[in-house]
Amino acid sequence: MKFPIFALSNAIAANAAALGARATYAVVGKPEGFASGTTGGGSATCAIPSSVAELKTWLTDSTARCIVLDKEYNFKGTEGTTTETGCRPASNTCPGNGGQDAINKASWCDNGNAGAGATKISVTYDTAGVSGINMGSNKSLIGVGSKGVLRGKGLRIANGAKNIIIQNIHITELNPQYIWGGDAITVDGADLVWVDHVKVSLIGRQMFVAGNGASNRVTLSNNEFDGSTSWSATCDGRHYWAIYLTGSQDLITMKGNYIHHTSGRSPKVGGNSLVHAVNNYWYSNTGHAFDNGAGGMVVAEGNVFQNVATPLLANSGQFFGSPSTSANAVCSSYLGHACQLNAFGSSGALGGTDTGFLTNFAGKSIASAATASSSIASTAGVGKI
Repeated sequence: MKFPIFALSNAIAANAAALGARATYAVVGKPEGFASGTTGGGSATCAIPSSVAELKTWLTDSTARCIVLDKEYNFKGTEGTTTETGCRPASNTCPGNGGQDAINKASWCDNGNAGAGATKISVTYDTAGVSGINMGSNKSLIGVGSKGVLRGKGLRIANGAKNIIIQNIHITELNPQYIWGGDAITVDGADLVWVDHVKVSLIGRQMFVAGNGASNRVTLSNNEFDGSTSWSATCDGRHYWAIYLTGSQDLITMKGNYIHHTSGRSPKVGGNSLVHAVNNYWYSNTGHAFDNGAGGMVVAEGNVFQNVATPLLANSGQFFGSPSTSANAVCSSYLGHACQLNAFGSSGALGGTDTGFLTNFAGKSIASAATASSSIASTAGVGKI
């Protein structure tokens, strides 16, 4: 059978266009810091899942993959809803007017964490949001432009999963009206995880959490943690449960992240975690940015704190806040560069002069540092890569 020449030409052009478009799907850049060397799906051919079911299958299997999100994948309603007894915590002083109630996960409403005066109430939530998709090893999950959205379900990297890249996607709407409504990205008992140019918004609990198990080497870079919400645990339009880093001897690099409109735990550090927070931008935090608990070891350098009430709430661990040019020279021996000064605008003080723990950085992959700049706000997050 013969085909018209114009039909063949059109078919060839269409195939070439499709192949050309497919060839553009790839991870951009390489991770700095502790997760240096993460390759994700490696040379696996990039592919677009046809449905939320196929996306979940690809994310959880044992095959090395490059998974492309070129649209919104909406998990809301895919697992039904749950109605049960939860609580109105003492922190919700504005019920029905911007407060956040709670699901009774891990008996949180019963063990005193909800505060004196907490009352039992009925809560109804989307079931999919409270548990993340368990990712398998050797995955690259990347978005196209600003189109790649996970709505109603987060991601969990645990139980030995490793070598994972999550880049240029937006995770949103995990039961934001409820504490314990869902975590956007959880890492617990994993290794080599790079989260880059991701936006997180409208989350019930943590935007990023490193669980009790060793998460080993993690880099969070160029992400936007957007705490703007209509359901606030602090009743001020800002999210409290932002970034929780209390794993076992975790190595976590935070570089180039834009963390805004939060009111606490941005991050909470502990559990013998070693954290290098460099060139991040905290903006409009009515509570605290860092809360460094027992075992936490933090170097904070080259960051901007703008309109942050309390940059460092407490330091029960070890914290070096790059206090002066002369003091910052000590970093050269362990981080390979003199630490950069932090910058403050309408903010409290950072503090932190501990240096004994800097030996823990020796021999590890360390992110570079630049002068503090608020321009990060225009480069962090989805669609900016």
